[in-house]
Order: sequence, then structure tokens, then C-alpha cells
Amino acid sequence: MNQTSISVLLMSLSDSQETNYILIICFLLIYLMTVFSNFLIILLIVTCAHLHTPMYFFLGNLAFLDMSYSSVTAPRLLFAIITQHWSISLSECKTQMFFVVYFVASESFLLASMSCDRYVAICRPLHYSQIMSWSTCIYFISFVWSCGLFTSITFTLCLKRLTFCGRKLIRSFFCDLPHLLQISCTDPTINVLVLMGVGGTLTIVAFVTTFYPYVMIFRTVLRIRTSDGKSKAFSTCTSHLTVVLIFYSSATFIYFVPNTSHLLTLNQVFSVIYTLITPLMNPLIYSLRSKDLKAALQRALYVHRLHPAPATRRWPLP
Repeated sequence: MNQTSISVLLMSLSDSQETNYILIICFLLIYLMTVFSNFLIILLIVTCAHLHTPMYFFLGNLAFLDMSYSSVTAPRLLFAIITQHWSISLSECKTQMFFVVYFVASESFLLASMSCDRYVAICRPLHYSQIMSWSTCIYFISFVWSCGLFTSITFTLCLKRLTFCGRKLIRSFFCDLPHLLQISCTDPTINVLVLMGVGGTLTIVAFVTTFYPYVMIFRTVLRIRTSDGKSKAFSTCTSHLTVVLIFYSSATFIYFVPNTSHLLTLNQVFSVIYTLITPLMNPLIYSLRSKDLKAALQRALYVHRLHPAPATRRWPLP
């Protein structure tokens, strides 16, 4: 395989230096806020005993996925804007693709696991602690990460049969599997079949497992006679359903809408939303909707005010 460099270009960027400065500031702030907010959620879930529940266990994994996924794309984008160096080697492009597929596939199955957790909490509340035991949660999360790893390894190994020649242009600011198939000098038919077979099957399974529990949840909620009971039941899954809809709507436009010239700008906008905005929105949605998370944060800030850290620390002399 000819390990040549691949030109990666974010088509919506302006050649204006002033515009680039604005983009650098915006993307850097978004990335820093994403890392900080997701790390804060993980820290609260780990340190607060009353958050050691299946729902927050899955939420902690979602925060880690969002933080990792954003770290795969955002720093490389910032580097390209600052240096105006949009070339990336083929090995770097494949590595980025591997982790993009890994985190996206893992997140799709994690959202499915969280849907199952909400189904048990609302439709089988009396048996929730027995069904959603810690062993069940470990099984779910092991399955999530294994499916993501299997998908990523499968797609990466299929690229070995392709050859890449010359200097190619990817109309995006990050490397993904469809982009590599488009610039290949070899017929990618077999890879497309594998993508449709393996990727399509896993996507359908994750999609159905994510949305079917909500059909059962809505049926259960509609049987509740009191409006307060319905409102309480819906409030327990509103945050998760919002995250699911954002995730699948953005992914649908990126992977299923043709990347034609007249849709190129719109595709770039959804790519930014999918890779930069969504990982930031997820913790904001959960933190604003979850009373337990807000209470844990307020308690942590209150304890810090009562017992502030010492300004200086004197280390003992040897």
C-alpha cells in the first residue's frame, strides 16, 4: 500500500485570518468545556455514594465516551486551523478512523443499554434492583465496549485490501470510513458490502434496542391515571431521549445523506454538531435535568467552602 499523505480540508472555513481566529477561539472553548463538563460528571459519579446507581453508572460511561470522541477530532482540527496544515498521513487518518468508529459504535450501544435501564425502572419498578444488579450492569457495559471494538477492528482490517495512490482530498475535517472508501484507488465494493452487512446489522440492532423500550414505556405511562404520575415517569427518561434524538439525527444526516456539492456546507455544519457540539450538549442536558447531579455538585461546592484546601503545602525535609 502506498503510504501517501491525504489532504483533509474543512470546506466551510474561510481564508480570512480574522475568521480563523474566531474559529480557533470558539472550537477551543467548546473543547475545553466538553472535557471539563464530562470530567466533572465522572468525578461526581465516582465520589458521591448516592450516585452509585445503574443509571449514573451508564451516564459516567457516556461522559467518558463523549470526552474521548471529542478528543479524537477537536485537537487535530485546532492544529489544522492554527497551522493551516491540512495534510494528514494515511496511517494517522486510519488511526483517527479507528477511534471514531470505536467511540460512535460504543455510544450507540450504550444508549441502547440506557434505554433498557429506563424500561426496567418505569415498567418493572418492583423488580428493578433485582434485574439491574451490578453484575447485569457490568455485562451491559462489557457488551457495549466489545461491540465498539469489534466494529472498529472489522472495518480497519477491511481497509488492508485497499490501495491509496496520489494525493487525495477528503471533504471533511476528520477521517471516517466512508471518506477512505471514496479516495481509494481500489474497487471498494467488498468493503461497502462488509460495511452494509456488519455495520448495518449492528446499527439496526442498536436502533431497535434503543427505541423499542420507549414504545413500551409510553404504553405504560399512558396507563397511569394521575397527571403527576405521568409527569414523574416522563421526567425520568426525558434527558436520555433528548440525547438519543440528537445523536441519531446528526448521525443520519452525516452517514446517509449524500455528500454532494450543494449539500456540502450543510454536511459540514452537521459534522461540527456531531463531533463537537453533541459531546458538550450531553452533559449539559443531563446536569440540567438531573436533580441528583445538581445536588451532588452543590454539596461538593458547599463542602469545599467549609473546608478549603490550604493555600500552600510545606513538604517535609528529607
